[in-house]
Amino acid sequence: MYDIIIIGGGVSGAAIARELSRYKAEICLVEKEEDVCSGTSKANSAIIHAGYDAVPGTLKAKLNVRGNEMMEELAKDLDFPFKRNGSLVLCRNEEDMPALQMLLERGTENGVKGLRILNKAEVLTMEPNAADNIHAALYAPTGGIVCPFELNIALAESAYMNGVAFRFQTEVQDIKKTPDGFALYTNQGKLETKCVVNAAGVYADKIHNMVSEKKLHIVPRAGEYCLMDKGTGSHVSRTIFTLPGKFGKGILVTPTIHGNLLIGPTAVDIEDKEGTNTTREGLRQVMEKAAVSVKNLPVSQIITSFAGLRAHAAQDDFIIGEAEDAEGFIDCAGIESPGLTSCPAIGEMTAELLRNKMGLEEKDNFISTRKGILKPARLSREDRIALIKEKPAYGNIICRCEMISEGEIIDAVTRPLGAKSIDGIKRRTRAGMGRCQSGFCLPGTMEILSREGKLDILDIGKSGKGSQLLTGRNKDVL
Repeated sequence: MYDIIIIGGGVSGAAIARELSRYKAEICLVEKEEDVCSGTSKANSAIIHAGYDAVPGTLKAKLNVRGNEMMEELAKDLDFPFKRNGSLVLCRNEEDMPALQMLLERGTENGVKGLRILNKAEVLTMEPNAADNIHAALYAPTGGIVCPFELNIALAESAYMNGVAFRFQTEVQDIKKTPDGFALYTNQGKLETKCVVNAAGVYADKIHNMVSEKKLHIVPRAGEYCLMDKGTGSHVSRTIFTLPGKFGKGILVTPTIHGNLLIGPTAVDIEDKEGTNTTREGLRQVMEKAAVSVKNLPVSQIITSFAGLRAHAAQDDFIIGEAEDAEGFIDCAGIESPGLTSCPAIGEMTAELLRNKMGLEEKDNFISTRKGILKPARLSREDRIALIKEKPAYGNIICRCEMISEGEIIDAVTRPLGAKSIDGIKRRTRAGMGRCQSGFCLPGTMEILSREGKLDILDIGKSGKGSQLLTGRNKDVL
């Protein structure tokens, strides 16, 4: 019997787990995939929004601004990369100035600091590659960029260090009310708990509807992106948006925290909750619309494309709170943009709700900090030489595009909640994320994962069951 079971290992579920791990309680996080950060949290814009877009008074507005404020200290405590690079919302003509002014007023009401409208000359001074035909822009200095993988993994590792149990490849198939709380029937057996937190992303409606007569409907909103090679991130310094429309903030152009250039996403409502395929039309739209905001885009340096799903609710707001007809069942649903930005505040709000409901007591021994994977490239030359002398694996480069060493991959596999797949290593170290997209480093990465993770190399997959990379052994080869 757990006190709390959290369903979902994305940024919301991991942030909630970390905040709840401050208290004396038996907590478990269940995730249907083989790792955290396997759904919406793995494929998004990697943006920390300032908070001017959400309607004042909504949870999106409140938690966006609060999450933005929390991000800097959280990045220091949990050792993941974050940068306040600022953002610009471009306005192309005088007729659209009222819409830009509305964003300024909305952001001011939401409590966003430093907002101001710039004229064309000021924008082009800041961003020489912005389109020549712009009229003005809203500047938000508190906007930022982050690595969503490292953020998600850092939150999960922190929760684990503080006593939260994690169960992977555990899919909740049904939930029944019991005298003491809830029974969760999963593909790995039955689990019992006093309270449930539903942070299941695009599946949050399915989980909610197992216990409530007041049905919820989550629409998967697909967004396609193109990612350009390292070094292209200097094409712009800030995140460049267009004025938002019915389906969100439009096609953006942004540097990534690792020096790439990212353009996207599209916004298309679909029915398939696993529909993360890209399309010719979607990618064409991304490139054409990005070129309206930023000139001379280096599209010849695109190294990959991908699609992600946003969990859109009809309410067009986050749904956080106890289900009216299911006491002890806490929804954390409809977490679309700005969900990545808001996740620390979502964790804070949900943990406070459960603390008050359950009378949870704080621990004396909460561990607030965590160290990420050691990156030799960030060390001084002298310290790097000393590290390699002590641990030669850090001098054996496996991924040449990203300069990732064997030592880093070993750490990714053997650390708490370590990687169990190629994508798990990729998200923790960036091995395979460079220009060749694993073309050269895959065999070496698989060999290390097999050895350190004690896995048969034939069982190693790209991302969980059914994605195995090898089909058998050639017995004729010595």
